[in-house]
This record gives sequence, C-alpha cells and structure tokens, in this order.
Amino acid sequence: MDVLLVDGYNIIGDWDELKELRDVDLDQARQLLIEKMADYQAYQGIRVIIVFDAYEVKGLETKDSKYNIEIIYTKEKETADQCIERLVKQIINVQTKVYVATSDFTEQRTIFQQGAYRKSARELAIEVNQIKKEISNDLRSFETQKKGRSLPINQDILDQFEKMRRGRH
Repeated sequence: MDVLLVDGYNIIGDWDELKELRDVDLDQARQLLIEKMADYQAYQGIRVIIVFDAYEVKGLETKDSKYNIEIIYTKEKETADQCIERLVKQIINVQTKVYVATSDFTEQRTIFQQGAYRKSARELAIEVNQIKKEISNDLRSFETQKKGRSLPINQDILDQFEKMRRGRH
C-alpha cells in the first residue's frame, strides 16, 4: 500500500483556507486538514500520516488517530522534517511507494534522495479539490440511480416481505 506523509504545518501555511483559519484558531486548521486528508485517504485508498512539528514542546512523540488517519506530533527537539525522513526510511520498500507532501524545497530534495516521491502543497491541494468534486459527482449519480430504481410498493406487500424475512410466513 502506498503511503502519503504530510508535513502538517507546511500544508496549513500554504493552503489559503487553512492559513486564514490558522490565524484565528490553529486547532481548527489542524482539524480541517485532518478531515480533508481522511477524504483523500478513503478515496485514493492509500495510507496517510500527518506529521505536526512539536519542536518547541517538551515531551515524547505522540501519536493519534482520527478518521483512520495517523497523526504524529514530533518529540521534543525533533522537527517534522526529521520525523518524516525517519519515517521514509522505515516505510519505503520495493512494494511501497512513499510520497511526501511539503513545499519545503530542502526537504523535497532530501526525501527524493531517499527514494520517496515529492508532492508540493499546491499539487496536493489540486488533488484534494478534484477528489471533492468527484465525491460530489458520485453522490449525485448515486442519488439519481437510487431514484430511478425505487418502485412504488404497496405497504401490504412490504409487510409480507418483512414477515418472510423474519421467517414468519
């Protein structure tokens, strides 16, 4: 299974919607990024790990999971870049492609040298927006099909089906 490592604060600082929200409420910006990445993961069928920098925060690395997304807050004195580089080394193998979403040019070069693929914040935003459109289209299509399939069935017949389903003829 392919893996996307996301430099959380780098993406928040790059996407206009998240940047504006960050200036008002950083927790909400993080939450919105997590939700967007959950949709991305579900639609793309890849594993997503978001790494948030906790460089100035004392303590050990913490991991969390929301919406089936892995979230890592780095340990004290470890940057998100260092954590991502460590994860690339741990995860990458012949069967697993690792993508790193960041617009940090130095980080892009480093992970590229380790065999991972880079995805800029702009590229990820384009993909996320495209997926959002595709999900909306899929939902509209499903609703249209659902309406076309529904046959008006008399309540007496529905009651008979329910009795049969429950084994009461």
